[in-house]
Order: sequence, then structure tokens, then C-alpha cells
Amino acid sequence: MATPLNSSSSLAIDLKDLSQLRQSAQQKSPDALKAAARQFEALFLNMVMKSMREATPQDGMFDSQQGKMYTSMLDQQVSQSLAARGVGLADVLLRQLSSHAMGQLAPGAAAPASPPPPPAMSSSTAQAFQARLLPHAEEASRSTGIPARFMLGQAALESGWGKREIIAADGTASHNLFGIKATGGWKGRVVETATTEYVDGLPQKRIEKFRAYDSYADSFRDYAAMMRNNPRYRNVIDNAHTASGFANGLQRAGYATDPEYAAKLMRIIGHSQG
Repeated sequence: MATPLNSSSSLAIDLKDLSQLRQSAQQKSPDALKAAARQFEALFLNMVMKSMREATPQDGMFDSQQGKMYTSMLDQQVSQSLAARGVGLADVLLRQLSSHAMGQLAPGAAAPASPPPPPAMSSSTAQAFQARLLPHAEEASRSTGIPARFMLGQAALESGWGKREIIAADGTASHNLFGIKATGGWKGRVVETATTEYVDGLPQKRIEKFRAYDSYADSFRDYAAMMRNNPRYRNVIDNAHTASGFANGLQRAGYATDPEYAAKLMRIIGHSQG
């Protein structure tokens, strides 16, 4: 009778692979999470095929030690091929890993594309936030005609009064105060983070790329340029003489997918006036 496979050594290899996948997933970057999910799918399929092999009789002519080695190599190739085409497990796991990473992001890394309700802030915190950014908002106001306090309110909503600014994987600040994505031929630096987008009124977690700036002044300048040059925001500028006109104009222009975006922004602007 042929010598059976050493199941304990096989288990050790599997556990080692799982440990490596766990380390990859802990990096929390989109590429690392996707790679970990695909590798786990291949590993899982290989383990299933291995279990099926072990469940069959071991007395056949191909059950020599050398034959089992080639069979194991074949199983690995088949499982990798199946995983490359995808059987759905990696996609499910990727959603779970992305959701878990989202919950463990640093406070400044929450996605601004669909901001949660503005956090309760003391008047001193709000005043400090506005005072720090007021010169940049006033410069943007001169070029767009949008009142500086309206833009400060939007920056507060998008960044959680500066507490939820988008942070890169290496911990550096993006200085992106308005949640502007890296689209439209953007040639500057980019940072990826998890975000919530609303599709047919339902929230969905996604990994998106956002613009990164060297300073908050650059963030305001880019926002102002977008408001001036993008035709979709023409009505925003035309109706920016009131908070409701500004907020609802952004909502209608599709600035954010959150159905409550305008209401949240008006509450923020009202708070900043108080």
C-alpha cells in the first residue's frame, strides 16, 4: 500500500498561507485587499480539491508518492485557473474585507463623497476650523462669487470639521476638503479610500480615488476652478446668494449621491452662523 499524504504538513502549509493572506489584508489598501481575496479563493479551492482527493481510495496505480506530488501540482494549477476566472467567493470576501477596513480606518479617513450627519461640534472647534480656512475661502469667494461661509460650511460637512479628512495609506494628509474625486483628467497626486455612494437611494461601500493637494489653499483653488469651469455647476453659482439655493443647487447638479446632502449642508451653514 502506498504511503498516505502527511496531512499535518499539508495543514501547516495552509495555515502559513492563511497567515500571509491575513497580513496582506491588514494593509487595508484596495490592491492588497483584492489580492488577498483572490489568493484566498485559490487556496480555498485547492483545499477543497485536496479534501476530495483524500476521500478517494488510495490503492490505485497513480497513488505512489511521486504520483501524489504531480496530482498536488495539478490541483494547484486547476484551483489557480478557477480562481482567475472567479467563482464568486473572492468578490464576497472583498466586500467583507473592504467593509471591515472601512470600520477600522483612522478618524480622518472616512469617505467624504456621501458624508454622514455632521458631528456635534463645540462653538470653539467650529470657530477654530473657520478661522484657519477663512483666508482661503475668501480667495475662492472672490473668484466664484460664492459666499465664503457657504464654502466653509461645505468643507466642514465633507471633512467633519477637519476630523475626517482623507488620509493616504502612509498616513499623509490629502488636504482634500471637498471630497473631489480624481476624475476629469486629473494629473496630480491621488489617494484611495473607502466611501459610501447611494445607488437608487441605497448606500453602497466602494473604494474610490480622490485628489490630493499640497495645501488647503490648493484645495480651495481647485474647488473654485471646478465651480467656475464646469457647466454643471453654473446654476450653483447663480443661486449662491442664499444657503438653500447653494445647497440645493449642489444637490441638483449631482455633487454628491447622498439624498440628504442639501439638508445636511444647510444645517452646517446654519450652525456656523450661530
